[in-house]
Amino acid sequence: MRTLLLVVALVASAGAVAQTSSINAARATGIVGERFDGYLGIAAPVSAALRSQVATINIQRRALYSRLAASKGASPQDVGITAGCQLLARVAVGEAYLWTDGRWRRRAPRQSAVPDYCR
Repeated sequence: MRTLLLVVALVASAGAVAQTSSINAARATGIVGERFDGYLGIAAPVSAALRSQVATINIQRRALYSRLAASKGASPQDVGITAGCQLLARVAVGEAYLWTDGRWRRRAPRQSAVPDYCR
């Protein structure tokens, strides 16, 4: 598991993969946010262009998780959830995030976006 965590550190740094200024702006306003499973999600109505950008990032993440899973003998889902823990730790105040209960939240000051199972 420790090896998987180290590998996922690379995944978390890849969280910026293909992120554009429009994605960053959507994250800052809470329209787009990190999900518990390591993918970006859409928390509010968005344009088709922004929806396409989110899908592109998720395709890249899925490919990365699959490669890492194959090299470490884990499932892509496990890699994604482990990456999700690290990505949720980076959610800034005011940004949206999705937990396993299916509810979108916005991070408040002095609040963690990381679920208990990540700790």
